Amino acid sequence: MSWPVLKFDAYFQEDVPMSTEEHYRVRQVNIYYYLEDDSMSVVEPVVENSGIPQGKLVRRQRLAKNDRGDHYHWKDLNRGINITIYGKTFRIVECDRFTQVFLESQGIELNPPETMALDPYTELRKQPLRKYVTPSDFDQLKQFLAFDKQVLRFYAIWDDTDSMFGECRNYIIHYYLMDDTIEIREVHEQNDGRDPFPLLMNRQRMPKVLMKNSKTFPQCVLEISDQEVLEWYTAKDFIVGKPVTILGRTFFIYDCDPFTRKYYEEKFGISDLPRIDVSKKEPPPVKQELPPYNGFGLVEDSAQNCFALIPKPPKKDIVKMLMNDNKVLRYLASLESPIPEDKGRRFVFSYFLATDMISIFEPPVRNSGIIGGKYLGRTKVVKPHSSVENPIYYGPGDFFIGAVIEVFGHRFIIHDIDDYALKYMESNAAQYSPEALSSTQNHIRKREAPASELENKQTEVDPGVQELEALIDTIQKQLKDLPCRDNICEAFQVYDKEASGYVDKEVFFKTCGSLNIPVDDSLIKELIRMCRHGEDKINYYNFVRAFSN
Repeated sequence: MSWPVLKFDAYFQEDVPMSTEEHYRVRQVNIYYYLEDDSMSVVEPVVENSGIPQGKLVRRQRLAKNDRGDHYHWKDLNRGINITIYGKTFRIVECDRFTQVFLESQGIELNPPETMALDPYTELRKQPLRKYVTPSDFDQLKQFLAFDKQVLRFYAIWDDTDSMFGECRNYIIHYYLMDDTIEIREVHEQNDGRDPFPLLMNRQRMPKVLMKNSKTFPQCVLEISDQEVLEWYTAKDFIVGKPVTILGRTFFIYDCDPFTRKYYEEKFGISDLPRIDVSKKEPPPVKQELPPYNGFGLVEDSAQNCFALIPKPPKKDIVKMLMNDNKVLRYLASLESPIPEDKGRRFVFSYFLATDMISIFEPPVRNSGIIGGKYLGRTKVVKPHSSVENPIYYGPGDFFIGAVIEVFGHRFIIHDIDDYALKYMESNAAQYSPEALSSTQNHIRKREAPASELENKQTEVDPGVQELEALIDTIQKQLKDLPCRDNICEAFQVYDKEASGYVDKEVFFKTCGSLNIPVDDSLIKELIRMCRHGEDKINYYNFVRAFSN
């Protein structure tokens, strides 16, 4: 046996806080009361595409009426009353026929029925859409039939170079005669770096002059009618050689197609529409100037930082480096300085032919108060009064007897050269000036004259010349592998300022000690005895001969 069910029509109202179109919503429901076990359920009819979860809102169960634990009974239900279920207030407005008969048979007086409340947003959606029709007295059908598929084409540019990162871009303006609409298309070039959007402005009518009294009229609208516009753009507004402003952009029209020229000649009587050359000449290349030289490193090496993000070392002359490898020209020089302590200082210049670099070495002198050693490492030295852009470096032709070499503000005077540098001058005389060659020849004569006089004097006075020559030959055979034999003469010449061929006895032994010459050897002692000149002088020319080839 099936038990009867009471059905009531009701509704409840809920707020809609995040909507500009509705502030509250009315939802209609059906309340069912089951006489079998005094249970109830609330069901909302499903509306298609409502976007709201609908259906059974409260499943079948006994519902509490108050805080004391009492439950709703069918005697508590009637039309025109409010009941609260789980915090929501439902308004009962009607019931079905069976429910009405059942309640009246049980002696319950029913309230009069009420009208079901309607949802205002749902009722608004049921109204038909409003259509805005702009009346016009122009025969658009005639214009469409007469000018169908007739389009005026203009070529224009938009020059935006005055703004930051602006450029000059090309556009095509289409004017459709059938409905007076305008379309602006972009002209894309290969690899221009822009997205391939074909249209800058879609086809539409474009107002030229708006109503002046429309202060509240919005600037951005979907559609503008003739009531808000005083004048629209027409074909006579597009003339070759004149600018036209559309949507805030000023386009300059510089050309049009043949159909447009013919149309303007027939319609407006304009027959001479020129083609304007808008191509801009490329600006002259900007001269890249190097920044001022800061004095650190070589100019060529510092300039590489201006040519590439990751600098590369400057290119070297490989052929020159291979041909002149280990070829060094050495010169003896003094420092030109007003300081008295600098007058006795001597320096050895080494010029490397492979790289055109110069190094300076100062031989240490005991008790001089000056620390000798490396005075300048290998580097190229720029001549004074040469420009930073085109530096001129010292070359082999600048080193000769009497030449003044200025190294970073210090002036040096060349006094002597070694034998290899002398041979280089003889084989490459074209690199040297006549003054350099003559000064070197005069110095060689002065250096050889005391040696020859001394040799003649020893031959006439000293009968033991043959004994000296024999001793020198013996020492050459025994000490031919001495590692310092090439620098012995240069070491003595540093202290022989007058190039006399003699040095002090104390200086002689100090120099031999620095060069690791075995002075304790019996043959060397005999050679030193035979090379003595007086009590405190020693002839180092004959002594050096024993260590040369």
